[in-house]
Amino acid sequence: MENLLSNKTILVVGAGGLLGSHLVPALLKQNATVIAADISLDPMRERLAALGVNTLEGKLTFSELDITNEASVKRFFEEQDDQIDGAVNTTYPRNKTYGKHFFDVSLDSFNENLSLHLGSAFLFTQQCAVYFKREQNPFSLVNISSIYGVVAPKFEIYKNTNMTTPVEYAAIKSAILHLNKYVASYVNDSRFRINSVSPGGIFDHQPEVFLQAYKNKTYGAGMLDVEKTLGPILFLLSEQSTNVTGQNLIVDDGFSI
Repeated sequence: MENLLSNKTILVVGAGGLLGSHLVPALLKQNATVIAADISLDPMRERLAALGVNTLEGKLTFSELDITNEASVKRFFEEQDDQIDGAVNTTYPRNKTYGKHFFDVSLDSFNENLSLHLGSAFLFTQQCAVYFKREQNPFSLVNISSIYGVVAPKFEIYKNTNMTTPVEYAAIKSAILHLNKYVASYVNDSRFRINSVSPGGIFDHQPEVFLQAYKNKTYGAGMLDVEKTLGPILFLLSEQSTNVTGQNLIVDDGFSI
């Protein structure tokens, strides 16, 4: 389908990351006007340019935004002159000790990561709802969860690697799913929709032994090319999903079955 998002303005936070940077050109291809936001402008521009995005494109603007900072997020929405029709939160804030194995995670580190990632997801979701209440225009928010927000990790796939599924990640991604339902119920207006996409593992040059072990748990696709996760996001932002809210679309080639 083409022109799914004509005449719509979509905000992408975390546009300098793996998922966000690929989402921006996909949105532009669907004729959306895009606000690309991240904590640092130059790295975001450079990554998008490396993907072939014309950073001078008239339908693309850039904004500096620290999603973990309440004042920054509130100020961003207060300063918006043009209507925003939807937003996607692709951010992944974490501290320097994130990613340790379960028994090595300190309480302070666990709490800090929940504050950074889940806390910022709450803040951004809250302020999208505040923006909707003020503007009274239809708004579709897509938060990014994960298969590990839905099912328990399959730890055997990490054998012979130094990788793991961080316990913070599982706690955060599962909480985001219920946060969506809470906010949809609280706002109680069909014009404000909030959903999630839960990708399986996204290929990012992980060790070959892990890639093969992961692939054995799918129906053959293995780790996802990031492009394969974009269609459900575009669908949820578009009017093709007008009455879809509080839902979670899983994209994992059967990994979670």
